[in-house]
Amino acid sequence: MVKNRRLESEGPIFGIRHLQCLLVFCGLSVAYALRVNLSVAIVAMTDRNDSNPDFDEYKWTEKTKSLVLSSFFWGYVVTQVPAGSLAHKFGGKVMLLLGIGVCSVLTVLTPICAKLGDWKLVCGLRVIQGLSQGFLFPSTHTILSKWAPVEERGTLGTYSYSGAQFGTVVMLATSGVVASSSMGWPGIFYISGGVGMVWTFAWFAWGASSPAEYKKISPEEKKLIETSLGCASKPEENTAPMKTPWCRILTSVPFLVLTLVHCTHNWGFWTLLTEIPTYMKNILGMDIKSNALLSALPYTAMFLMCFVFSTLQSTLSRHQCIPLSVSRKLFNSIGHWIPMITLIALGYVGADRINLAIVLLTITVGINASTYLGFQVNHIDLSPNFAGVLMGITNCAANIMSIIAPLIVGFIVTDEKSSAQWRFIFFIAAGFYFIGNLLFVVFGKTTVQSWNDMESSRVAKERDGDCAESQH
Repeated sequence: MVKNRRLESEGPIFGIRHLQCLLVFCGLSVAYALRVNLSVAIVAMTDRNDSNPDFDEYKWTEKTKSLVLSSFFWGYVVTQVPAGSLAHKFGGKVMLLLGIGVCSVLTVLTPICAKLGDWKLVCGLRVIQGLSQGFLFPSTHTILSKWAPVEERGTLGTYSYSGAQFGTVVMLATSGVVASSSMGWPGIFYISGGVGMVWTFAWFAWGASSPAEYKKISPEEKKLIETSLGCASKPEENTAPMKTPWCRILTSVPFLVLTLVHCTHNWGFWTLLTEIPTYMKNILGMDIKSNALLSALPYTAMFLMCFVFSTLQSTLSRHQCIPLSVSRKLFNSIGHWIPMITLIALGYVGADRINLAIVLLTITVGINASTYLGFQVNHIDLSPNFAGVLMGITNCAANIMSIIAPLIVGFIVTDEKSSAQWRFIFFIAAGFYFIGNLLFVVFGKTTVQSWNDMESSRVAKERDGDCAESQH
């Protein structure tokens, strides 16, 4: 009887919260496929000999191609902070729907835009796509803050965000085949954009911003989520509107530390993503981009490690082996300090040890999956009510680092054949990994901050005062 009661309190094995995470997983898979599709397609667009020669070829210089590829992030950085506030106000479902829906439609239009306006129109289209995808992570964090019980937050968050790696792997592994088929390089955009539209309809039908908005959720599961999150089931009209306490957020030490660790993480991670192919080509004598499977290998490792780490964390949580704060800092340390070591080692690998270099690269990227159980869900720990806002702020700052890091590489690496200069780049990235995680271990918090519901309490008190006055 006790066992049955326990199982009943835990809700169904596959509940509505799991359905929401599955939909978010698929949404992030689509979003990242839409993000990286141009990286593969642009090779075929500028050289018809690499794919089906029956389609248009564009004589874009390397500078033009770099401009087009980077234009996505111009828009992506801009909408991060507004996206958090809008997701908090209108709900994560609406903002995620608009973000991926708009990006999907524009992806389908990419071949037409290239034909009508050449690289300039494609560049403008990518900026708008970046603006739309800026809503992605703040909206996802807002949804997870409403759907994921505290005990399952790390696991469900990891499952959801692993879609980013899955979408990247699928796109890198299949784009070359599609470009060489009868569909040609336009097929890359038509297929990925079409899948995005299908997901948009599915999300519209089955997605929800919170358990309160999903009518078919079981009472047991709804009670499980609300009890874990510490929120009672209240009528919608009694829910006090909450204003974002910007001053309290921006002066909160745990949040400032979270912002710093997010920035240092992106510095190291994007240094790898943008510069490793050049390093492989000039130092190790190989072009990693020419091999689709090899390019996808680190992301495949990261995708698989998401499930390994989430299973480990779930086991530790179920047996109550370590407190939540220790769990967050442990997994974040794994995701930062192991890559720190492999990055340093990578700097000393010569051209005669290519296999070792690939192994180190795969470990460096793959182990980063551990951070999904570390700082990447810490926004929800600090403030479930403003998780999307917090993610918008930290992701905005972090993506500025993503833009600066490659520029610093260009400033330091004046000779791309110099192993010493590349080693210095890896040392810088490793240093960022070390410092960011050290600050998180020392100053990071997992307790809900006082400003999380401060405004709600104030409004409730004002309402009670107004009611008392009206009675008199």
